[in-house]
Amino acid sequence: MDKPLIFITNDDGVNALGFRTLVETARRIGNVIAIAPETTQSGKAHAITMYSPLYLRQVRKEEGVEVYACSGTPVDCVKMAFDHLLADNYPDLTLSGINHGSNSAISVIYSGTMGAAIEASFYNRPSIGFSLDDHSEHADFSAASEYAEKIIRDTLAGVTDLPLCLNVNIPAVPYAEIKGIKICRQNRGFWKERFVCRQDPRGADYYWLTGEFFNSEPHSEDTDEWALKNGYISIVPIQTDLTNYPQMDKLAILAGDSGE
Repeated sequence: MDKPLIFITNDDGVNALGFRTLVETARRIGNVIAIAPETTQSGKAHAITMYSPLYLRQVRKEEGVEVYACSGTPVDCVKMAFDHLLADNYPDLTLSGINHGSNSAISVIYSGTMGAAIEASFYNRPSIGFSLDDHSEHADFSAASEYAEKIIRDTLAGVTDLPLCLNVNIPAVPYAEIKGIKICRQNRGFWKERFVCRQDPRGADYYWLTGEFFNSEPHSEDTDEWALKNGYISIVPIQTDLTNYPQMDKLAILAGDSGE
């Protein structure tokens, strides 16, 4: 049988270890075409480039693998692949990652990794965003690679309903210590930011963004945060409909008494 075509991108940049790990993992399953940002694009979410040109360069080509670097955002990379490089030959599956650091809970809103995965799902193809709960550039991706291969194979074999976008978060523990996989919902919580102020050599103030995540439901065992903190791989199916349906009837007064 023909091998599936797998497209890969990320938000940590084309030279990131997690990205290179995912390329090598996916090539065991299918033919790989990858476009990743030239530089780190963490926190870019669903940003696109509109007012400056995009550059695309090939960085690797060998049997079954082609890798390109793009000057834009992760979503730019997806659009460049589907609307230019691949044209009508859409991939069977899109992968994003493996991200250095988790993208559980509200982080999915900010994540360039997940922004790319969500964008790919718009093309009526399944997509998966992979993240490892370790921000180190030299993180150990061996367990993540093993589980990513299983999830990729199972997704290719079992997808029936589209659109499908999965947010997969993997704990940073050895393979033997991962307790299994849990299908979860997104944890409720928020980031409380603060800005660290410093001075440049000329005495002008500049700021570094930092912050802390506040978990609104730390004991809810059906959430991605709980699964990740307790040694499980979390999988959350993502959708893009942001409508707050319970509020619709309550807001009917704003439309007047038209009954429509």
